[in-house]
Amino acid sequence: MRIVIVGGSGQIGQLLTSYWRNQGHSVQIMGRSTSKQTTISWDAAQLGPWVEQLEASDVLINLTGKSVNCRYTAANRSELWRSRIETTRLLGQAIAQLSKPPRLWLQASGSAIYAHSREPQTEAQHTIGGNEMHASARWQFNVDLVKAWEDAAVAAKTPQTRKIMLRTSMMMSHDHGGVFDILCRLARFGFGGTIGNGQQYVAWIHSHDLVRAIAWLIEQPNLAGPINLSAPQPLPNHQFMLHLRQALGMRFGMPIPSPLMQIGAWMLRTEAELVLKSRNVIPQRLLEHGFHFEYPSWPDALANLIKFPI
Repeated sequence: MRIVIVGGSGQIGQLLTSYWRNQGHSVQIMGRSTSKQTTISWDAAQLGPWVEQLEASDVLINLTGKSVNCRYTAANRSELWRSRIETTRLLGQAIAQLSKPPRLWLQASGSAIYAHSREPQTEAQHTIGGNEMHASARWQFNVDLVKAWEDAAVAAKTPQTRKIMLRTSMMMSHDHGGVFDILCRLARFGFGGTIGNGQQYVAWIHSHDLVRAIAWLIEQPNLAGPINLSAPQPLPNHQFMLHLRQALGMRFGMPIPSPLMQIGAWMLRTEAELVLKSRNVIPQRLLEHGFHFEYPSWPDALANLIKFPI
């Protein structure tokens, strides 16, 4: 296969690139940088010679976008919007011009689209976020951002290209600086206790299953639309942190009440939403169509992640 990954320099892009190149597939990274990783250069602002590089590709994966791990200041909101929605619209325009467009467009999305709720959220039965009770008004921006991100891809006129929206949950991996690395550091310094009231659900997925699921989706010609990329057993935060402490051999973890979490998020220049919002995300479509998770539960994933420490 010939695969083009837009914004492939991040953690997910690097994992996918390594996976497919090891299998002998051609993977090209499209980006604005001039690094060794980038094989197709674009300005992410207008159509240009880069459009021709998409011709006759098998799969286009759009992962580009500023990380939401930041404060939602006016400047960051503008950049988050531009780097996601405007670039996605541009890719849609590019695909529409091709005589041999990609047969599949995998579009990054996120589980933040769902409401702050303890109720299970599947692709078929869910509640889209929108000023729900007990949710901070600041969280609404991320919901609107993800909705607009998906809408930009759906609106593109690409009749020959199947589209899948990858509603991805927190990826747990062995990478330095990743979510799991940060959680382990906090726990080892004694801050591995319950966050907030501990009742909010944590949606997560092991990096190995994430890569396998994306590769599997390419071979499922009848699947299109939103797909929840999340482990099938999300769990409340208090249980999530308890399993983490046990795996690390930590008997105690200082709880972090919501007000303190808000202060900590401000100091770290991020948003408390990332850990306080309840995301009970279920990968119904993956399960119904026969995808097998190698790490379906958090203890399963921990056993692997701890076995190969960062």
